[in-house]
Amino acid sequence: MDIAHTVSGLILELRRGTLILLVLSQLREPMYGYQLVKRLNDHAVPIDANTLYPLLRRLEGQGLLASSWNTDENKPRKYYQITPEGKQVYNATKTYWQDFSANVDQLLEVDQ
Repeated sequence: MDIAHTVSGLILELRRGTLILLVLSQLREPMYGYQLVKRLNDHAVPIDANTLYPLLRRLEGQGLLASSWNTDENKPRKYYQITPEGKQVYNATKTYWQDFSANVDQLLEVDQ
């Protein structure tokens, strides 16, 4: 058994859903992709642009995000912002996360 490979796979699974929650949490105001990558990285949540952009497109396709182009600057940028439906999904998911993570923390403390 390759322990490093197993741990890597488990961490990847944990990150997938968490990244959706974190992306939704940051888009209360319009933000372009690189801004979001930087903000998450600044908070020790590394995300690659090749992971973020497909996620943003998927969330937009689900109606959780809306996008618009800003061409006022030298470089056109696509800005994303959470929709009212996205806020509902975010709030429900955040509540679940908070309860779930508190219970997980309690269980993990027993292990110490």
